[in-house]
Parts: sequence; C-alpha cells; structure tokens
Amino acid sequence: MLNIEIDGKPIQVEPGTTIIQAAKKLGVHIPHFCYHKKLSIAASCRMCLVEVEQGGKPFPKPLPACATTTAEGMKVFTHSDLAIKAQQGVMEFLLINHPLDCPICDQAGECKLQDIAMGYGNTVSRFHEEKRVVESKELGPLIASDASRCINCTRCVRFLQEISGFQEMGQAFRGDRAEIMPFIGQAITSELSGNLIDICPVGSLTSKPARNTVRSWELARRLSVAPHDGLGSRLYIHVKNNRVYRVTPRHTEAINSCWISDKDRFSYTGLYAADRLTKPMLKQGGVWQEVSWNQALDYAAHTLRDIAQQDASALGALISPTATLEEMSLAGQLMRGLGSENIDHRLRQRDFSPSSAPWLGMKITDLPTLDRVLLVGSNLRSEHPLIALRLRQAVNRGGEVHLIDNDLLIRLAAIVKAVATLKNAPCELKCIVSEEAKRVADNLVIGQNIAVLLGNVAQHHPKAATLHTLAQQLASLLNAKVGCLSESANTVGGYVARALPSKNGLNADRMLREPRQAYLLLGCEPEQDCAEGALALSAMKQAQSVIVLSPFASAATYADCLLPIAPFTETSGTFINMEGRVQSFAAAVRPLGEARPGWKVLAALGKLLDLPDFDVESSEEVKNNLLPNTPEFVTLEDSLSDLPVDLTSDLLADALVPVAPYATDALVRRATCLQQPRNGGNA
Repeated sequence: MLNIEIDGKPIQVEPGTTIIQAAKKLGVHIPHFCYHKKLSIAASCRMCLVEVEQGGKPFPKPLPACATTTAEGMKVFTHSDLAIKAQQGVMEFLLINHPLDCPICDQAGECKLQDIAMGYGNTVSRFHEEKRVVESKELGPLIASDASRCINCTRCVRFLQEISGFQEMGQAFRGDRAEIMPFIGQAITSELSGNLIDICPVGSLTSKPARNTVRSWELARRLSVAPHDGLGSRLYIHVKNNRVYRVTPRHTEAINSCWISDKDRFSYTGLYAADRLTKPMLKQGGVWQEVSWNQALDYAAHTLRDIAQQDASALGALISPTATLEEMSLAGQLMRGLGSENIDHRLRQRDFSPSSAPWLGMKITDLPTLDRVLLVGSNLRSEHPLIALRLRQAVNRGGEVHLIDNDLLIRLAAIVKAVATLKNAPCELKCIVSEEAKRVADNLVIGQNIAVLLGNVAQHHPKAATLHTLAQQLASLLNAKVGCLSESANTVGGYVARALPSKNGLNADRMLREPRQAYLLLGCEPEQDCAEGALALSAMKQAQSVIVLSPFASAATYADCLLPIAPFTETSGTFINMEGRVQSFAAAVRPLGEARPGWKVLAALGKLLDLPDFDVESSEEVKNNLLPNTPEFVTLEDSLSDLPVDLTSDLLADALVPVAPYATDALVRRATCLQQPRNGGNA
C-alpha cells in the first residue's frame, strides 16, 4: 500500500490508484467532466487539475487527477490557490462557446456543467466575440442531439467503443473546430445507446421521447425492477402527477452495474398506448360495453365455475413470463382450485422435457471471469445486451467466446465428440466432426474457467432437451459450468410459483393444439407471445370463453371479458432473475383509470369462487406464503435434462427465427420509439 496525503488527510491506497480515485475514498470532491469510473482515461477536459508535491518538491504545473497515478509520499492539494486558478481557467474556456440556454435545456437541474460553473465559473464573461454554433446530428429515434452544447469530453465515444462494443461515434476535426459526430448518415444502433444520455455531463445528448416534457426537479424517483429480460436490471422510475416520464438505471454492480438496455429505458412509452385498457369490459351481443368491476368479476367467476363443473380439463391458463411471482402463484392456485392443471408460462417453448428452471447456473458477476464460453443459439446483443457486456469484459481480459447460431444439434454434437476424442473419453454420438468443431474443441480444452450457455433459440428449439443433454455432456468433459440465459423477467419465477402443468395437465403447446373451451390469459397476447402465433389465434377463436387480464385491449377480437390489470410500474410484486435472485418492488404510480394490480384481481376471483387461501391483503403476503422470510436467492436445481441423445431424426428442425429484439412483450411492442427504424429500416 502507498501512503499519500490529500488536502492534509492521510490515506493508504493500492499501487496504480489515480488521484481522483483516492480522493473519492476520502470523500474529497474533485470537479471533472471527461472522467467516468467505467471508461478509459481521456484527460481531455482538464477540469480535474490539482497541485501535486512529490519528495517535498511541487510539480511545476497542475496535474490532471484522473490520469495521474499516486506514488509513495505524494501530497495533493485540490483547493490550493494554484489548483483553484487552474480549474477556474478551464471553466472559463469551456463556457466560451457554450450557449446560454439553461432555461430550455432538458439537462437543466442535473447538469454537471451548471453545478461546477456555480463553484468555479466567473459571474461575467470576458469573451465578446460570436459563439461557435455546431449543427446538431441525427442520432435516431431515441437520442436528441444539441451539438453546440457539447464540451468534447468524449465520454460518448468511449462508451460506444468500450462498453457497447461498436464505434459508432468519433471526434472529427481539431482544436476549436472539433466535433463529436456519428458516422456519416448513420444513427446509433446499439441496444445500450440510451446510456449515452446518462453519461453526457451536459445537455448535448438527451432523451428524444422525454424531450421538452418535464423538468428534472419536478420528478420523483421510485425504485423498480426491469421486466423485459432475464437479468432483472434495477431501475429508477421518474414520475410526476402519477405519470411515468423516464426510466434510468439504479447502480447495482452485481446485476446491471450502472447501465440498462434501451428496452428497459424506453419501454415506458408503451404505458400510455392507444389501446390501454382502463375499465372492465364485457362483450354483449357482439358489442363491447364498459361495466363495473363487480359485473366483470361476477361474469368471469360464473363462466369459469360453469365450465369447470362440466369438465375442469376444458379450462386452460396461459401466463406471461413477465407476470409477477404473486400473479403467477395466484393464477396457478385459481386454476387448481377449479380442478384444472392446464397452466403454463413457457409460451414460446416447443420441447417441454426439461422440467427444472432454466437458470444461469452461476452468479452474473462470474461471467467476466470466464476464459472460454460456448454460446448455443443466442442473438446475445438483442436478447441480453448487458450479458453481452459481461462476456465482452471476459474477452477483453483474454477470454474467448464461441457461438453456434445455426444447425445447433449437428454442430454441438460434433464439438462434444471432438472434445471427447481429445480427452480420450468414450462417446457414442454418431456424427461427423468438422474442422470447425475440432478448432473449437482444441480451444475449449485449454480453458480453465469454462461455461456452456444456452440462449433463447436453444431453449425454444423443438429438441431443446437434446441440446440440454449435449450441453451437459460437454460441460462434464470440460469440467465446465452450464446454464441457460432465461428469456424473461420471471421465467425462473414461473417454476418457483408452480405456473406449470402437473403430469396430468397440458403444457402451453398442447393447450393450443388441443383447444380448450375456456382460456384465462394473464398479461399475454397469445398470437404474438406463443411459439406459433397463428395456431394460438385459432385456438382463442375456437374457445367458448376467453377471459383476459391485461393492461391492453388487444384481445378484443376473440375475448369476451377484459379485466384491466396494472403493468409493472403500477403494481407491487417480485421477479426472480436468471441467477435465482429474488427482487421485490413497489408501484411507482397509481394504476391508470380503473385498472387494478393483477394479484388483487385474481384474489377477488378466488374469493367469488369460494376457493380457499385467497383472503390476502397485499402482494407481500402472497410472496411470504410462497417464499417465507424472502431469501435473497432461491435454491434451483440443475436446469438441464439427462435424456438419451437422438441424432437420427430431423436434424434440420432447428431453423428457428429469433423473436424480434423489440417484440418480446406487450409493453415493448407498444413503445413506438423502439419500433422506429434505425439505419435503413432495421427496427
């Protein structure tokens, strides 16, 4: 450890620690713009200049605290006359060309330039010439650009190159003509592009959907959890007058670090879509009519009871994997109380042989430490952008990632056989080992920390169980970890809540191939959320009754009862992410119109049907009944199956089309800003 002194306060730091990092440990603030703890050092803004002494001798000029590493016996002065004068001089230069438009700037109230100018800026400018004006750039439907406000800190450039992984912006020209710009004629396409809004220290990059709608000081922050992929990023929901105006990341190093995906950031715009359901509705004589909650619940309860009394197996429930743990639990309890085991949340799955939860098999923070990864059937950037970031960190540390994106069975089997040959292990697989498989096997066997990960396409594969078994065999040969990248916020939670059929029940696929007389839909749109949309739509139209609990009225063409429930921003609940982490959240705003939290609607239905254990007063009570003492993590079994491998049947059945990046769930599909094309029409 090194002994240094900052403003007279001694501190011990590790070798390689920069002055700005050491100062932060002491609670000493050093003003800065270009420095960000997750990005490389640029030292371009010079705002962090400080006075430094080494060996009793002062350096002849101030040094940038972000780029200067500490040394034994170093003394740092952050508020000496020399340091303050240098910082004030930098501030004066930065303000020379900056427009005086704080009253209309979306960044006002949370702008680093404003804050630092209050402490280091002059009250009167000595600059009388014309200010430089820079033409704003078109960056796509999500980010608004005001280039004249840019201070050329290059945070955005470094983020796209180092974190996103694609260098979509750069700095052109030099000196006072320097400009930050995207590649000519190109918008920003990264699935993490919204983070540019957060890291920009001034008002140069702001949210286009939220532009000119509200001021930062008018907003209240509420804690929440993202529902759109298996990571479960932690969020701040910013609200005013019971309306959501924006979403930002809540720094949680163990989950999403300080980033969130565009899906999580901008999906809130779908909350107020034109088809948002705000009142209960019944179809009477082929015409939809708004009714009271009592009428709607009475109709739903009588319909479910009448059909269950005739034949309980004629009832089926399809549950969205974005539903909360509490909603899933009560839905399953309701169906079983009526005598039906036909309930499932695995809507896009085709092979239901694996019976345990598709979890990651490790901590999310373990991913960057891997030195070899075999990724099977995943469009990682669009499905799990922040998992892609973790694996990119592994590659930057010297690891290697191999991807199988087509002919999954053939290519995975070939790699298993090639590794078995290298390990002199018995292998009964009858397949041709290609040169590609040999190269991948050669690389995997030299790894020390290895993982085999199955993505969404692999889990939705018609022979998912065979892929699971092959992955398990490969992991056994390599002494590797093996797991699944679960597709949705509560894919794992559905197993914990038992939103699954028993041995006598029908899974989601069979419920559609063998249409039921009545369906209960919780938060899902079968025609878009199920593996075969046309088949799902046909089954819905054949049903005698379809009772829908949803925030949206999309099921109006085939349903006969619409019960408006609250989306994740308007209800309390719990998600269990891909590593088994239990995350509960409260409502950020009150439900819109007459919408009610899904757990409340299901509890009311259960009471009307005189079913036991539906007398609950809060979602927390439902959760505690299911998970006493609310553990931080749930204990999960191995997600993979140990079934015989059959490579003799249709090997080409894996030609699956991945779900479009912004069509994963009902809320994302209604976020119009996410649906707009970027670069030649690719939404």
